[in-house]
Amino acid sequence: MRQKMAMGTELVRNTWPHRWKKMKRILLVAIFSSCSLCFGQEEFTKARERMVREQISARGVSDTATLRAMRTVPRHNFVPLQRIGDAYGDFPLPIGEGQTISQPYIVALMTELIKPGRGQHVLEIGTGSGYQAAVLAEIVDSVFTIEIVPQLAQSAAARLKRLGYGNVLVRLGDGYLGWPEHAPFDAILVTAAAEHVPQPLVEQLKDGGVMVIPVGEVRSVQTLTLLRKRGGRIVTEEKLPVRFVPLIRQ
Repeated sequence: MRQKMAMGTELVRNTWPHRWKKMKRILLVAIFSSCSLCFGQEEFTKARERMVREQISARGVSDTATLRAMRTVPRHNFVPLQRIGDAYGDFPLPIGEGQTISQPYIVALMTELIKPGRGQHVLEIGTGSGYQAAVLAEIVDSVFTIEIVPQLAQSAAARLKRLGYGNVLVRLGDGYLGWPEHAPFDAILVTAAAEHVPQPLVEQLKDGGVMVIPVGEVRSVQTLTLLRKRGGRIVTEEKLPVRFVPLIRQ
């Protein structure tokens, strides 16, 4: 009897973490449902309009397509459930695995800087939750986005598919190397800080194309930099100081 009790106690000890994980998933679903009911789609729409008006337009972003995309993409679907109430705040948010979703203004500014338009094929480095890719997908023909963290790549791909972004292709890999199979690109947007501009990305940029990338010390303040490729030459323009998570290499 004593042996059976010991075995039973061990069984409870081993299965409890699995039960707790299941309970947490159920709880998170309940919280999400509750938040959705509390806010409602109309409230989310109003929050996006306010976000665009007060955080983006007020700071000088004026590209019509960019503003329309920022009003359209449901940012609250790209943040952790426990932060859904902060989805439209003027700040970045953690999304797990040491990564973040950039503040709305930075997403809008980087989008405007590449001058997105119909017919374009854009490469994004650093998929994260998929929010920037979704914003781009509202404007351009196709978005190729690379994420090095497996969990984020998988969840972003599933999220984008669920939300109907069929013109976004997610790849798990080292963004420093780009995606040569689909090059050249009309524009490249890098959402992680690099100490220098990756040469493979320069080579995969179409002549006449543009790249936006934060460049500088990865643990400090970087400079958001705009690069234009003209006749094989690169012309750079520094835009503003920023702070991004570092570009991870394999």
